[in-house]
Parts: sequence; structure tokens; C-alpha cells
Amino acid sequence: MPGCKVKPGKGMASIFKWLLRLTGGAIVLALLVVVGLYFLLSRSLPEYDKQLAVSGVLAPVEIVRDHANVPHIFGTSDADAFFGLGYAHAQDRLWQMVTLRRTAQGRLSEVFGARTVEIDKLMRRFDLYALARSSVEAQDEDTRNALDAYARGVNARLNEINESALGRGAPEMFMFNAPIAPWQPADSVAILKLMAVQLSSHLENEVLYARASLALEEEARLQDIMPLAPGSGIAALPDYAALVPGTETLRYAALPERPRDPLSPFNERAFAGASNAWAAAPSRSAAGGTLLANDPHLGFSAPAIWYLARLELQTGGVIGGTIPGLPAVLTGRSGDLGWGLTSSYMDDQDLYIEKLDPDNSTRYLTPEGYKPFRTQKSIIRIKDADPVTMTLRWTDNGPVLPGSHYDLASVTPEGHVAALAWTALAGDDTTMSAAMAVMRASSVEEALDAGRLYVAPSQNLTLVDSDSIAMKTLGAMPRRNASHESEGRMPSRGWVRQNRWQGISPYSANPEFIAPAGGVLGNTNNKTVDRPFPLHVSFLWGDTQRVHRWRRLMQNREVHTRDSFIEAQLDTVSFTARSLLPLIGANLWFTGEAAPEGTPERQRQRALTLLSDWNGEMNEHLPEPLIYAAWLRALQDRLIRDDLGPLAREFAHPDPVFIERVYRDVDGAAAWCDVKQSSPVETCTDIARMALDDALVWINENYGTALESLRWGDAHQATHDHQVLGEVPLLRYFVNIRQSTSGGDNTLLRGRTRGSGPDPFQNVHGAGYRGVYDFADPDSSVFIISTGQSGHFLSRHYDDLAQLWRRGEYIPMSLDPALARAAAVGITVLEPAAP
Repeated sequence: MPGCKVKPGKGMASIFKWLLRLTGGAIVLALLVVVGLYFLLSRSLPEYDKQLAVSGVLAPVEIVRDHANVPHIFGTSDADAFFGLGYAHAQDRLWQMVTLRRTAQGRLSEVFGARTVEIDKLMRRFDLYALARSSVEAQDEDTRNALDAYARGVNARLNEINESALGRGAPEMFMFNAPIAPWQPADSVAILKLMAVQLSSHLENEVLYARASLALEEEARLQDIMPLAPGSGIAALPDYAALVPGTETLRYAALPERPRDPLSPFNERAFAGASNAWAAAPSRSAAGGTLLANDPHLGFSAPAIWYLARLELQTGGVIGGTIPGLPAVLTGRSGDLGWGLTSSYMDDQDLYIEKLDPDNSTRYLTPEGYKPFRTQKSIIRIKDADPVTMTLRWTDNGPVLPGSHYDLASVTPEGHVAALAWTALAGDDTTMSAAMAVMRASSVEEALDAGRLYVAPSQNLTLVDSDSIAMKTLGAMPRRNASHESEGRMPSRGWVRQNRWQGISPYSANPEFIAPAGGVLGNTNNKTVDRPFPLHVSFLWGDTQRVHRWRRLMQNREVHTRDSFIEAQLDTVSFTARSLLPLIGANLWFTGEAAPEGTPERQRQRALTLLSDWNGEMNEHLPEPLIYAAWLRALQDRLIRDDLGPLAREFAHPDPVFIERVYRDVDGAAAWCDVKQSSPVETCTDIARMALDDALVWINENYGTALESLRWGDAHQATHDHQVLGEVPLLRYFVNIRQSTSGGDNTLLRGRTRGSGPDPFQNVHGAGYRGVYDFADPDSSVFIISTGQSGHFLSRHYDDLAQLWRRGEYIPMSLDPALARAAAVGITVLEPAAP
């Protein structure tokens, strides 16, 4: 109205009230959304204390979950026990199991869209799932029965989820909704084959060796940058360009960075498998019983790939580490036997360059002439995109892989394709039967005999029973011609008869060590035999360093105990640091006058002073491990960058043998120290000094200039990341598990670093499982995994074991039912459903 005025105070008060209402309403709405989301997600949290009627069991199955949520499964028959394991796996790790199955099937893109198409394409080319289906029939009767019973147990949980509306079984199912097909025995075999993909690295190493051969002008330098493990009896190889004509034009090809996807089984593929295992006979045991320690290493994830479980079988109780999807204790113990696995690094892959018919590209050259490819169409369905139809091709040697995979374009000349021969691509793979037979064995002799059925991935099996120890390399070992052109170390011509496999070597040819006179044996992925080609087992070994520290710890004691084995398993002293630092810094220690504060020279002197007093312990609380690791990384980069150019990025981890060869000038290896593009002739001391300055600049930019205040653990954080939700903003803080950790690339407590990217020292690959078994007092045995038993991030068992693992602690590994029932978190009884 004219003449009326609104008081300013009232207007502001009104606006303020409305703002309060809107803000309050938004908060209430957000809370309702959070509460609603929590309700939906929590519906899939397993209930462990219950009775449930199910189809597929003949008598009640009891699942007793101890205080750490380890299921102890009791049934009146082996089939019922495996049923219970399938049910327990599906309760805790359903999303993990389904994702592993989809990966092996090449069907990730149906759920995740275009981002996983390349993974699916490669899985389809390997044809893992078809091979798994045919391999089911190759298993022995007991194993087929176990696979069937396990599948029924998984499906019982799926039925329960559907009938009781249990939140689709896992939180991830709400974000990536897709039907879950019933579990089949072939699914388990396929996951075992997928483990072979993760544990094999010879294909990539062959390609890298060929690329380095094309990049380097001197053959001697190739032996430096990709050195053989110390030992004799290895013949020299020809230059790759001479071996496969037509590759000269590929010599300096620079490839783009390869994308990594959290769902890919190849994320840490350069690391392949790794692991430690050692055993002591009664003569070397303080308590008079055998001892075994085992810690297999894989890429970290949340949840861990491992799952602890105990089964009560007709042959007795077994307990240890399982992998969800597989009905077997892969590393563990029974009342009579302990067994552990380490990657053997057997060369079970060969890459062949196949020559196309210039007049008909549907044919390739064989020793008998041109022959048509075997082909098959395959359709990949992609979420929110059109399907992709691909043509799969096979030669006599194996599946054809395109140049986009494994950098094959860089070593495949025009008019040729690459094909892979690999023992894991067998359609009659009886590895599952071998795993089941080892689990049921009651003696070292029985377990060694069971290993005959093992095909892939090749492993070293370490065994102890009440009075004996042994180690045997398991897996099908290809039989190669002594005249093989590349000896399997780099790609060879597929049409040359002498390059082709001549079948599989007899099981007796696989290395074995039974009841050694010294009473102690072990493996850190080190070279196990020094035999000439073609009985050499491998040119590529996973360790040349940890074994030295292991030997020292084993020989320092006349007798061992469970605690001394644990001490060795958790040892963080780097033999590499102790051996290399005096070598590379020989002319830098305590030289020159004191430099002014604030200068690079002064910072270098401070770093050298710290390192001079260091014992090589890669302790998370110390600054020296970070200075050392950054120095070695910068040093190798300085040594190889001018010679290899863009290829240098493929050598992301310092190779101790390479650096030692350079600084000892083995066969002229000191030539790496001279920078070719510069006029002066640099010495190795010059490069070491410049690399240390590079490392200190990097440390200053990322962690500050106060060297004494640095912590290795700040850089060396274990990254147990959720493979799908780990990249989602905000949510990643709930699903990812990050921990400051000790250890490093070359310590027995292995914490393999990423090697590249903005956080090159993150701990991404290590012991997801640790176990120490004492047969003087079996129930005093212990084990642990790196996260928790549950894959549900709202469960208290998602990460409850993680801090124990980080601190080097364990939980009891007992077969005593009374101990399992004491303070159990729940007891599930699965009863036969009424007919």
C-alpha cells in the first residue's frame, strides 16, 4: 500500500527463516537418503547365527564362525562340507566371485560398459571359459562331486537372497545391477585358469626382451638390462631383428601409455606371482616337529583375494587359505600334512610370429605349408553401447593375439600375426583334481604323487608331514627342441619346426628336493636349478635378492621354532640395500668439504650421512628407506633413459643385478654410465651423484626438505583398494584400506612398490596371506589375511584383520572344534529342505 514501509529487520528475518527451513529440509532429506541407502545396503549383510532349510544336502551342515569370522564347516560327508564352503563363500564374497567369473568369461562389459571391452576381448581370445567347461569332464570323480556340491552351496545362498530379498546379495549389486546366473562347476575351473593369467609373465617378458633387442645396438647391453639370474650353462641368443626379419622398421617405435583398469587381472602384471615358503625337518626344529611358513604374494585389493576356512572332511580336518569360487584349501594344513605354494616361474608360455599367406590372409605358414586358421565368431555385449562382434583365430601353436595386446605390434612385422602357446590353454586341465588330492593327502609322498595332475599355473609345492620335508615344482613343463632359435626367451618363428613344442616333459623332470641333508629348504621365487636348456625350467626368475637374506636367517640358527619362522616371514632388512649402497656410493661417502646450509651439496651430504649409518632395514618409521629407494629409482632411470628412450618406462623397478653389473663393470657394463648425447664422458660416480640429487629434488617436492623427519611408511602405503568402488568420490574413503607399511621390493616382508605414477612407492603387491604351521604343536599354528573375511564394506569383518596383518600379528589356526565355538560370532545350520 502507498506509504507503507517494510522494516528491514523483518525482511532479513524472513529470509533467514526460509534459509533455515531450506537448509534443515536439505539436511533431513540427505539424512533420509543416507538412512534409506544404509537400509538397502545393510540388507545384504550376512546373518551368521541361524537355521536354514536348503536343497542339496543330505544331512545338517554346521558352519561355526570363530571370533575372526573364519568358518569351520562340519558335515556328515565331503559333499556336504563343500556345500557349506560354497554357501560361506557366497555369504561373504559374492560380488568378488561374480566379478571373477565375468572376467574369465569375457563378460565384464555387460555390467561395466565400454571401459572393460579390451579385457573381454583378450579373455575371449584365450577362450578360458570354453576350456574350463571341457576340463570339468577331465577331473576325477571325487573332484567332480566336490565341484557339484560347492556349486549347490553357492546357489543355495543365491536362492536365499532372492526369496528373502536380501539386498541383491552385495552392496555393489545396487550400483551395477545385473542378473546372477546359477553357479556351475565350470565357473570354479575358470577362476583357477584366471589365476594362471595373473601368475604368468613370460609372454610380456618375451615381448620386452625383443623390444630391448631392437632398441639396443650392442648385444652385451641386452644381457645387462635383462640379466639372467646368476648361474652358468646359459647360451647366448641372436639379435631379434636377425631372428625375425622385417622387425628392423619397428626398432624405435614408441608406444602410448597402456591404460590400467581396476577390474583388469593384469594391473600388476609385470610383478606376476611372488611368494615365500620354507620348511624345517625335525632335526632343525627346537620342539622336534616339522615347521612350514608360507606367504603367497598377489596384488592387493579390498577384500583380499584370500579367504580363511576350515573343512571337516572324511580324511580329517583341513584349514588354511581358500580363494572364493574354488572348493579347495590351496595353502594350509591338516592334522598330518602342511602345504604351501610359491610361484615357480616355469617358462610355460611361448610367443610365435606366424607368417600370413600373401595371397590369402586366412591362411598361415606351417612346417608343412600354408594352412587355414581355425576361426570362431564371438559377440561381446556392452552396457549402453552396441555389441561388438569379433573373429577369434587359432593356429596350431595357439590363439592369435592382436597387436593392441601386450604391445605385440612393436615386435610383429607386417604380414605376420602373433600366436601364444601356453599350458594353461588346455581343455583337459586337471589342476583342480591335483589341488583337491593334495588337500586330502596324509603324507609328503601322497602329496607329491597328487602333483602329477597339476597343469597350470606352475607352482612350487612345499610340503611337511610329521617327519619329512620336500619341495616339488608342479605344472606341465613344455618340452622344447635343443635347437629352438630363441630358446623361448623371445618370440620365434612359428613355421620353423624346431621352434615348436614337442609335447610335455614327464613329471619326473620337474625339479624336486626331498629330505635335504641340511634339514631346511625354501623358495623365494629364486632360481632353483642350474640346468642347461631345454631342461632349464626358466630364464626368468622372480627373485635374486630375498634368497640371500633368507639363507642368512636360516643358517644363523641351529634349530628353529614357530617364532623364528614368523620372524623371518616379517623380516624387513634389505640385502639389496646392504650390497648396493657401498657400491654405488663408493666415491661419494665422506668426500668434499662441508657445504653451506641450503645448498644441494649440503642436502646430498646429509642424505649420505643418514645412509652411512643405516643397516638396510626398510622400517616404515625411518627416513633412510625412502632416500635409498628414490636414489635407486633415479639411478636406473639415469643409466637407461638415453639408451632406451621411451622404452625406459617399461623398466619401472630398479634391477639390482643390472645395477651391480654396471658398477662392477661386468663385461663392459659401465658403458651405461656415459650419456651418449652429451660431449663429456660421464663416470658411474657422476651418474650416482646426479641421481642422488634427482632423488632429493623429488623428495623435497613431495615430502619436504627435512630429511630426518621423513617416514618410509608415508610413501610405502599398502593400497587395499576396492576394485570397483575404490575410485568413487567420498565412497572410496569407506571402501579402500590404506596402511603405512614396512618392507620393500626385495625384503622377505615383501611390499612391492608401484614403480610409476605420482606415488611410485605405494605398496601394491605382497603377502595377502601368511601362515606358519608347527607340527610339534599343530594347534599353535597361526595364519592371517590382509583385510577381513567379509567383502561387505558395512561389515565389521571387512577390515578387522587388516591392522593385525599390518602389525605382523596372526590369529590361531586350530582344528579344535571347541576353540572355534568359544566366542563364535555365529553358528549357521543348513538343514535338508522337506521333500
